[in-house]
Amino acid sequence: MGAQNGKDLLVKVDMTGDGQFQTIAGLRATRVSFNAESVDVTSLESQGGWRELLSGAGVKSAAISGSGVFKDEGTDERARQLFFDGETPDFQVIIPDFGIVEGAFQVTSIEYAGSHNGEATYEMSLASAGALIFTAL
Repeated sequence: MGAQNGKDLLVKVDMTGDGQFQTIAGLRATRVSFNAESVDVTSLESQGGWRELLSGAGVKSAAISGSGVFKDEGTDERARQLFFDGETPDFQVIIPDFGIVEGAFQVTSIEYAGSHNGEATYEMSLASAGALIFTAL
């Protein structure tokens, strides 16, 4: 995989629950992380005293964060409403030359900021809320 444009990492939200995704407009920086907790099953009988982990156990999760400027009233309103209603609709994350991750996420935070002589900005964070599907590109 060669170098990729950061602008090609897209976060999309299902706008109406019918599987039609729209890019959250105005994001200028995005980040996605995948995590898997480990379950330690080390005992006195572990070979050489090395830690042992239970394969396939533990909680998996994903987190998405992004920041940007207000560009599109529809997706701005949808993200804000998802936060206040606590809904967990499907989102898609398109990672260039890697794949598409799709599944339910909850908007866990939205922050708004602005300076006197600059643009109004926002930051948002999402947490996975169920099983995710990965489709390779």
